[in-house]
Amino acid sequence: MKFTKYSIENRLYEMKSKRARIWHRFTGIIKTVILFCFVASLFLGVSFSYGMFKGILDSAPDIQKIHVGPTAYATKIYDKKGNLMSTLVTEGSNRERVTYEELPKDLINAFVAIEDERFWSHNGIDFRSIMRAVKGVVSDDSSAGGGSTITQQLLKNNVFGGGLHEGKFEKYVRKFQEQYLALELEDQPGLEKKQIKKSILTEYLNTINLGANTLGVKVAARRYFNKEVSNLSLSESTVIAAITKNPSGLNPITHPDKNAARRKQVLKNMLKQGYIDETRYNEALADPVYERIQNVNLSTSGEDK
Repeated sequence: MKFTKYSIENRLYEMKSKRARIWHRFTGIIKTVILFCFVASLFLGVSFSYGMFKGILDSAPDIQKIHVGPTAYATKIYDKKGNLMSTLVTEGSNRERVTYEELPKDLINAFVAIEDERFWSHNGIDFRSIMRAVKGVVSDDSSAGGGSTITQQLLKNNVFGGGLHEGKFEKYVRKFQEQYLALELEDQPGLEKKQIKKSILTEYLNTINLGANTLGVKVAARRYFNKEVSNLSLSESTVIAAITKNPSGLNPITHPDKNAARRKQVLKNMLKQGYIDETRYNEALADPVYERIQNVNLSTSGEDK
């Protein structure tokens, strides 16, 4: 058999073509296997995530069976003529209930401005605040603030025990359940959104820790200013609203400078969001409010002695 140059080249071409077909077939099988594994992994991942997420939501408290307001209040004892004889306060109960109608507009606006600026418009959770908080965590920006709404804070305090003594996983579970319940709490059939919002805000302002062993705005107004909450001025309202972020570290009696810095931010937010004008902003900043707080503290301390 003669092997010409042409026949040899033709044979080599056929061999290369055969190897190419085999390699093409092999790589096709590999690609198919990889694609199958990817789709299967994606399906399993989605199924697992869905199952876990559904389990978290299914284990959340029943919104129809929980009480979102505080339950511990000070006990007042009166004589036959209706005169107050004494007030009994146990741990975690130094609060007195206030109605929405008793709350001054400036106090309401101060808390909304610093804690949850879209409170009146969102449905229980605020995606813009959540994204801002996530961005703050990524960029290590402590001034970014949290992503929890007033509704979520209320649930955290009165349904989830304040989120104390929980690990990282438990915290994430609680956050998911918090958001889920916040949506349910603000979507109650037969009730107007405005009325639901007023109820949530009232329970929140009756719940919060405001330093110096005071719980709720009614007791805080008496403790710091010796007046009823309905008589608080703009300046005084912003002092109280400034405490919530850190009740101990922003106590206006023991840390007036830190409270003043936070209070200024409250006023800036109120100005920016249209609750007050420049004149009221400057008047509030010029008010010697911390002198009054110290005077009240001295007088009440003297009475205690």
